Amino acid sequence: MEEQLGEVLDNLLGMLLLEGSYDIEETEESFNVSIETKDAGRLIGARGESLDGLQLLINQMVARKMDPAQDGTGFKRVIVDVEGWRKQKEEELAKSAESWGKQVLETKQPMDLEPQSPWQRRIVHMTISEMDGVESESIGEGRDRHIVIKPVK
Repeated sequence: MEEQLGEVLDNLLGMLLLEGSYDIEETEESFNVSIETKDAGRLIGARGESLDGLQLLINQMVARKMDPAQDGTGFKRVIVDVEGWRKQKEEELAKSAESWGKQVLETKQPMDLEPQSPWQRRIVHMTISEMDGVESESIGEGRDRHIVIKPVK
């Protein structure tokens, strides 16, 4: 699968006329792609929306290239980061989620967060799940989907 992923990345970055390089790191559950380019802003977009779209596109293209009969390992998700942006945002979000959880513990009042992308909600849910006395739930649909952090009853 790494070979197909490399082909997709070469073609896609070439079509976008971006100069730069990428590294692919395989873990048990995913392929992590780290892209280094001087034009990172174009790939990341406002609040990471372009990066989310790029990641979705890469996953779909790699899945199409895969021949399930040939490769018994199955499909692994591809996670794309540009210039360390996603990693930094994940760390910031985890810290914020911890702070929000503590605030809910102190006030005993539920807290509604702003709508977030699926990967951002996942970070918040994972952080809150490690805290005692609070829980999180995603509510809403589409772009309005957001998390509510509340005390455990």
